[in-house]
Amino acid sequence: MSRRSWRELDESDVRVRPNRRGSRPRSKRRPDHADAVAALVVGVDRGRWTCALDADPDQLVTAMRARELGRTPVVVGDRVSLVGDTSGAADTLARIVRVSDRESVLRRTADDTDPYERVVVANAHQLVIVTALADPPPRLGFIDRCLVAAYAGGLEPVLCLTKSDLASPDSILSGYEGLDLPVVVTRHDTEPAELRSRLAGRVSALVGHSGVGKSTLVNHLVPSARRATGEVSSVGKGRHTSTSAVALPLEGGGWVVDTPGIRSFGLAHISADDVVSAFPGLAEAAEECPPHCGHLGAPEDPGCHLDRHVEEGDGSQGRLDSLRRLLLSRAGQDTEG
Repeated sequence: MSRRSWRELDESDVRVRPNRRGSRPRSKRRPDHADAVAALVVGVDRGRWTCALDADPDQLVTAMRARELGRTPVVVGDRVSLVGDTSGAADTLARIVRVSDRESVLRRTADDTDPYERVVVANAHQLVIVTALADPPPRLGFIDRCLVAAYAGGLEPVLCLTKSDLASPDSILSGYEGLDLPVVVTRHDTEPAELRSRLAGRVSALVGHSGVGKSTLVNHLVPSARRATGEVSSVGKGRHTSTSAVALPLEGGGWVVDTPGIRSFGLAHISADDVVSAFPGLAEAAEECPPHCGHLGAPEDPGCHLDRHVEEGDGSQGRLDSLRRLLLSRAGQDTEG
């Protein structure tokens, strides 16, 4: 059979190989993972998450983030769903396939100009602000900033004053009379029974400058934790004795999240309205303020309706003063960090 010239060929003579790759349309359906196991994220370390199973909180499982989650952030306190090997045995790895919506979130930025916000912990019921009465001296600006972050994130703040054997708490207590702020006073040589009672059955995040006695408190509350404790440095800001956030189970129920010692608490991500909304009564009155009012009063905001609200007897001057101090802190006009 003689070979035909290419001029005599048409498309019916050309053999086409099937394109096996991509020949079937890619499905957008994803598995629903109906058999996934519910868990709480209790630790994060270099792309691996330690999770405590809801069914057995003592059973810890190491997990990775499933590919379908992409870059979905997962932090301590997140409620997640796991598939794969959830036995917790050595050298096993489960997958996080779902992250539940967060009920609360504690965020901070490195400073007030940093646009990148960091999620410290998710789903905590309360924020315990640990402050030493001495050694190192209390930093009221830091307390105020933590209060702002708690109100904006949906957490109930609790002020914990440590080292009461070294100084009296009276001056600090008087400064927060205008707020409905629970306060617990502790000392290093006494069991923190009142604090333990407040934490029972709840997820609580502890924050504070290094050296204020936060890790010592955690060791009292969860003896098995054995968090490192250290002496306060001579410059007034203690060296960091906790290096990563971790959720620890409390006897009888509840979790305490010990966070690393924080040197600064930026609030670049929080607006004035976020702070005002945490003050019922004042929040409603603020709706009568002129547009773009910062609610600081004269001379910054001479038309602020909150002044008239208090003058007419509908609100407490002390409460308004406390609100404005927090607003100044959010705006970076506090005198102490």
